[in-house]
Amino acid sequence: MSSVAAAGPVSDAGAAAEAKVAATAEIPAAAPRCDNCGAAVAGRYCAACGQRREAPVHSLWHFTKVAAEDLTHADSRLWRTLGALLGRPGYLTREFLAGRRARYLPPVRLYLVLSVLFFLWAATFHQVRIVTVAAPGHGAPAASVIPLEEEGEMLGKPLPGESGEQRAQRVCASRVNYDGPWQQQIQPAARTACVHMLADNFRSLREAFLHNLPRAMFLFLPMLAAAMMLLYWRPRHYYIEHLLLFVHNHAFVFLVVMLAAAVSALLPAVAGMLRVAVTLYIAWYAYRSMRVVYGQGSWLTAGKLALLSLFYLVSGGIMLLLTFVSSALTL
Repeated sequence: MSSVAAAGPVSDAGAAAEAKVAATAEIPAAAPRCDNCGAAVAGRYCAACGQRREAPVHSLWHFTKVAAEDLTHADSRLWRTLGALLGRPGYLTREFLAGRRARYLPPVRLYLVLSVLFFLWAATFHQVRIVTVAAPGHGAPAASVIPLEEEGEMLGKPLPGESGEQRAQRVCASRVNYDGPWQQQIQPAARTACVHMLADNFRSLREAFLHNLPRAMFLFLPMLAAAMMLLYWRPRHYYIEHLLLFVHNHAFVFLVVMLAAAVSALLPAVAGMLRVAVTLYIAWYAYRSMRVVYGQGSWLTAGKLALLSLFYLVSGGIMLLLTFVSSALTL
């Protein structure tokens, strides 16, 4: 009788424990929270802010693994983007417009990075050249292209006992004479800029021009996209389609010119042929990218490219001139 009585409480305790475990199993565990925004995270990435869910960094080894994974992922995305940019005209624009964007670098970021690299390279290894037009007594005016720094030397050396600033004042007073609209505002600014430029042999103007040119190019692209709206009025396309095409195509030009310059520096014997090949490839790339993105026929695309090229040359020349003048007047 006593053994039976002892067995009763034991079995009741076991049943209660099993019931408690079963009840606990029925309650779902709390969903993990994003460390960045606090939202519930069901997968590896937060659906609210996009941050990856991972354990806090507790060791150097864990940090090394996370960094290696990030670098590998970034590299694959970078090389995939650059490969498509160089060899597949219009492909990145078409992929972006189709919504397939995660595998490639964003267009604006790609353009900005390559633009910064291109203009840094241009400022380091290239001179700014200007066109000088002289009107002789007979015949057509003679034009010459010379480095900007040599223009200051052609204006004459200082007179005996004359300082560099005095020379600049003398030369600018005799050569800078503006009598057009807004003369009272422009004439003093032009002479002041002239003195600054001659004082350091045009180095400040070169630096200001190369500093302002990337900004001017960034403003130039929307104007080109607006012109493209006129060429592709029927069928109608969104403005952003044209802008993306120019962003990708200009990023391609920056990249291919830098690569060609690197090859020419290593192999000077092929520099001339490489320059011709790159020029032809850029022209074909522009044509092919328009066909891929807009899907029109070859002759119609070629005609539109010819009109676009004419507009590009005229408006690009005006943009360079305005950038040069504004850089000089703001020294």
